[in-house]
Amino acid sequence: MKELNIFFTGLSFFTRIPFPKGAEFKKEYQHEALKYFPIAGLIIGGFAALVFYLSNLVLPFNLSVVLSLGLTVLFTGGLHEDGFMDVCDGFGGGWTKERILAIMKDSLIGAFGVTGIAFLILTKYFCQYNVSAANLPWIIIAAHSTTRMVAATLVNTHQYARVDNSKAKDYSQKLSSGNFIFMLITGVLPLLLLGSIKFFLILIPVYLCKFLLGRYYNKWIGGFTGDCIGATQQICEVVFYLSYLILINW
Repeated sequence: MKELNIFFTGLSFFTRIPFPKGAEFKKEYQHEALKYFPIAGLIIGGFAALVFYLSNLVLPFNLSVVLSLGLTVLFTGGLHEDGFMDVCDGFGGGWTKERILAIMKDSLIGAFGVTGIAFLILTKYFCQYNVSAANLPWIIIAAHSTTRMVAATLVNTHQYARVDNSKAKDYSQKLSSGNFIFMLITGVLPLLLLGSIKFFLILIPVYLCKFLLGRYYNKWIGGFTGDCIGATQQICEVVFYLSYLILINW
């Protein structure tokens, strides 16, 4: 029962799914909930895939892709997209750790954030548009799960950069080795949905992307924040799609 409560704690944070009335919330469950990030990604990806599949039955392919992308943002509350925009604004407009962190905490969106999110969404759209309708649902599910696993590894490879008690800090503590391994396994297994062992190669560029972003965060703010995890997931998702498009031509 405890694990179910931990799972619902994470799911209610990562998505707009409300916390069940019968479940028990405890603050100490929050840092353990990160191990379910890839499973939350499966649910989010499953929702996105279902929206695309049903839309594609009655609408043109391109509109189905747009609906899938848009409704998925609503399903998650734009949690990671918001983090991505904050990172664009913070690292684009700040030149010291203090200034970068202050900009990232500001609720206003700047030019870097607007430009970045426009480029991100357009890239996602054109990547998905170039995948066949039969394969796209499986690609979406795998991408959402695997990239969340990769982004979440930041908590075990880097230090948390803020000193305040932000809500994201509770989800940014290092996982135990058992929970970390569980998260890795649940994040890698969805790649089996892609139908070929060669698609496990996607892990290389996706993790390399996370590694380079982690170094960049370390250089400027000495670690990561919750926004950095969200931004890393979004960028790694784009890298996932691009890598898939390269591999299908092999």
